Amino acid sequence: MVRNHSRCTIALVIGLLIGLVGCQTGGGRTLYGASCSEIERQIDLSERIDTLNRLADAFERRCYETVIVHGEKARSEFRHKTFSLLKETTNVFIPEGSFIDYVLESYERGYLSLLLAASYANVQKMEEAKVELRQLDHELFTPLYNYGEDPVNLLLSAVLWERVGEVNEARVDWLRLRDLDVMWKGKQDAVRIFAARQVAWIDAGQGGSEPWRVYGIGRFPGLTWDLQFFGSASGYFSVKANEEFLSACRSDTGVRLSTKSWFEKVAIRHSHGYHPLLNVQAWIRLPIGLTYSLVPLAAGAGVMVGGCMLDAAGKGNGALCQLSIVGGAVMMRTAPAVMEGALQPDLRHWEHVPAAFVVTRASKPELESCLPKSGTAVQRLW
Repeated sequence: MVRNHSRCTIALVIGLLIGLVGCQTGGGRTLYGASCSEIERQIDLSERIDTLNRLADAFERRCYETVIVHGEKARSEFRHKTFSLLKETTNVFIPEGSFIDYVLESYERGYLSLLLAASYANVQKMEEAKVELRQLDHELFTPLYNYGEDPVNLLLSAVLWERVGEVNEARVDWLRLRDLDVMWKGKQDAVRIFAARQVAWIDAGQGGSEPWRVYGIGRFPGLTWDLQFFGSASGYFSVKANEEFLSACRSDTGVRLSTKSWFEKVAIRHSHGYHPLLNVQAWIRLPIGLTYSLVPLAAGAGVMVGGCMLDAAGKGNGALCQLSIVGGAVMMRTAPAVMEGALQPDLRHWEHVPAAFVVTRASKPELESCLPKSGTAVQRLW
């Protein structure tokens, strides 16, 4: 009896621990080939990342009315950080972001405004498109929870301003793009040179013979993280992209710019200078996560010792002791997973966005040298 009871107890403890440490999986759903009505029907504003992904899918499917209706709602609801003492305190003791509503990063607010502007332009509502482009400026510079000018959004904004017939407004964005060398640290000379050329052409009264075409390349890569206590500018996290971003490219007709700047915004999310609250919470969570990881170690050791003591007391043949050692070892090996789950940073982001953009006046994709010729998905956006 003692032996059977002990085995049941060990199995129960192991089962509970595995359930506690079980990994969280995303509920993302794909809508390849879905109609506009299907996309609209499945938009749920309570699922913020999923809503953003569906809006991107809707734009790619040319469901512009869906983007306009739900995009404005999403921007309104997702742009402000609502502070709750209870939620912020609880956030320290559980995986980060479990009960905290996602708040749009500045580049996401900007890109959403661009999708809205492009959608209005595509349904021939040019004045509304201009309003959204002006809203983009507000999103980039307003001192909200997160902030910052972004080169990708400036590039797309310049192109859209020209499309709606406001060349002088486009010149402002080309000029700002040209002068972002401090932010880029000299890494995007091809883009800055291209922007400078556009400013010179506008000043000379020269316009392109062909309209701008915008292409999205690939999909924003997944993110991984690791602990890095020394040399990290983002708390104690080292955030990496699963794939390399394409380098900048300039041609006579167009330019390519990756969304690496968007990745860098996510990567510094826990730095003190960008998100002081997340930075403080991350450091508070560190000793808590270490404490959590001691639980399976202590439980595993207890199972080993307790099982062998019961086996000896019951004068068993050593089977219970052997089972206890195996079960205890399994529990102890979960300690790293427990700590990782407790310390895991909130790296949520808009996933269905391109890994790079190409804007070009070339009439056909094959005429633009900055577009990849094969091996990478290319989507005409507008």
